[in-house]
Amino acid sequence: MKIKVMKYAMICLWAGTLAVTTIATSGCSHSQYRRSSGEYMDDKTLTARVKTALIRAPNVSAAQVHVDAYQGVVALNGFVDTPEQKSRAEEVTRQVSGVREVKNNLVVRADINNPNSSGTTTR
Repeated sequence: MKIKVMKYAMICLWAGTLAVTTIATSGCSHSQYRRSSGEYMDDKTLTARVKTALIRAPNVSAAQVHVDAYQGVVALNGFVDTPEQKSRAEEVTRQVSGVREVKNNLVVRADINNPNSSGTTTR
């Protein structure tokens, strides 16, 4: 019986050590395509701050704007109703602390509904 308890304790200790090592080393990993857990959380926080700012901003249709952040670069994707909303969304995003660059990929619905319109969208 005592041997089973010791064996169980050793297995638990080994599994715990393995888990801690895995978490510790993955939190420090960094490459062109991977983020550390701290960078990931920073990006998620920035995304939430930008989305909140867009929701609170007058004259911005934030309901169909998707926000992504990666190392301070914020991408705005989705649809807005007017070119003014597209410009305003970018302006509001630039004012959020932590934003280094904005990639405005928003599409104006009027341009989709009327392909012959003079309004253009820039990426």
